[in-house]
Amino acid sequence: MKCHRIDEVMELLKSAWENDSDLSLLQFLVKLGQEAGFEGDLKDLGDEVLIYHLKMRDADKSEVIPGLKKDYEEDFKTALLKARGIIKE
Repeated sequence: MKCHRIDEVMELLKSAWENDSDLSLLQFLVKLGQEAGFEGDLKDLGDEVLIYHLKMRDADKSEVIPGLKKDYEEDFKTALLKARGIIKE
């Protein structure tokens, strides 16, 4: 699992960092943390914050987060009926 996250972070970082290649890696990581609303020390910035921020960075603000999209229902009534087992998937 860790190797997959490392590969994912590296792939996302590479394409995003190319747009800000004038920044050092640490400067770029600080910038990403600030964009994501992270206010702690850089050493505490988790890879999950980086992954989701990099994935959603250029997305529409109303777009569903990829990890939650599989469980997303537009209609609240349908979501309740599925949760209760009345509607089978």
